[in-house]
Amino acid sequence: MELPATLRAAVDRALEGVPLAELQRAADTLSLRYRAETRDGRLHLSDEMFARAYLATRLPATFAAVRASLESAAELVPEFAPKSLLDVGAGPGTALWAVSDCWPSLSQALMLEASQSIRKVGAELSAHSGVDKVEWRAADASKSFEAEKADLVTLAYVLDELSAAEGLALVERLWAAASGLLVIVEPGTPAGWRRIVGVRSRLIELGAHLVAPCPHSQTCPIVEPDWCHFSRRVARSRLHRLTKRGDVPWEDEKYIFLAASRAPVEPFAARVLAPARGGSGKVQLKLCQANGSVEEKLLTKRDGELFKTARRVDWGDIL
Repeated sequence: MELPATLRAAVDRALEGVPLAELQRAADTLSLRYRAETRDGRLHLSDEMFARAYLATRLPATFAAVRASLESAAELVPEFAPKSLLDVGAGPGTALWAVSDCWPSLSQALMLEASQSIRKVGAELSAHSGVDKVEWRAADASKSFEAEKADLVTLAYVLDELSAAEGLALVERLWAAASGLLVIVEPGTPAGWRRIVGVRSRLIELGAHLVAPCPHSQTCPIVEPDWCHFSRRVARSRLHRLTKRGDVPWEDEKYIFLAASRAPVEPFAARVLAPARGGSGKVQLKLCQANGSVEEKLLTKRDGELFKTARRVDWGDIL
C-alpha cells in the first residue's frame, strides 16, 4: 500500500530541506519509545523534529493499518457513508486521509491532538485533503475533554500510550460520541491485542455491535502466547529508506483493530487469522468462526467451491 498521491506530495513538501542526519536521530528515538511503549509523561511527538521524523518513517505504516481497518469495516457495512469524523490522538491527520480515501462522503472532521508540533504539521497536510471543513484542537487523550458527536469516531495507535484504566475510560467517552461507527487500531503486538480484547469486552457490555474483525461477540477464543493480528505491506519512499537506514523498498506493518457499530450488522462465517498454507490440492486456513471458536481447517478439492474460495483468500479476509 502507498500513501495517496496528494498526501505523498504534501509530506514531501513538509520534509523538503530537513537534514537527513537529524531525521535519523529523531527517528531512532521515536522507534525506541514506540517499541518500549514508554509512558514517562512526555509526548512521543514532543517537538518539530520528532514530528518530521514521524512523517518520514511512521505515517506510511499507520496510514496503511488504519486504511486496511476501515476497509474491513466498510466491507460489512456497505450502507455506511459518514459525513463527520472525530479523531482522537490525531497525530498528523492519518485517520483523516484514510477515512476520506475510504469514504468520499466525508465533509467535516474534528481532529484532537495534544502535541502542538504534530498538530501544526497535521493542519498543513489536511489543507490538501479535499475535506471541506477540518478543525484541529488541543486535547490530551488521557484527560477529560469534550467529545463531540460524529458519524465515525477513530482512535489509532493511542491506547499504547495510556494506562488500562485511562484507555477504557477514553473508549467509553468515544463510544458515547459515535453515532454510527467506532474504529480503534493498535500495534499488532501481543500487548496491542490484549488492549483490544479489553476494549472489546467493554464495548460489548455497552451494547455495541461488533463489525470487524470478529465474527462473533463471545469471549475471544485465542489463548496466549498466540494473539490476533493482521499485516499490510507498505511501500517505502527513498527518504523513508534513508531515514530508517534500510535497503528493502517495503515493510510489513502488523496491526490489530476493532470496529463497533450502533446498528446490527450482517453476520459472516469466519475470518482468516493467518497466511494460508497450501500444497498440491489442499489449503490449510486458521479461522476465527461465528460459533466462537478458532479452528485450523484443511480444505481439499473434494470441498468443491469452498476449496476454490480458500485458494483465493488472504490473511484477514472473511469467508
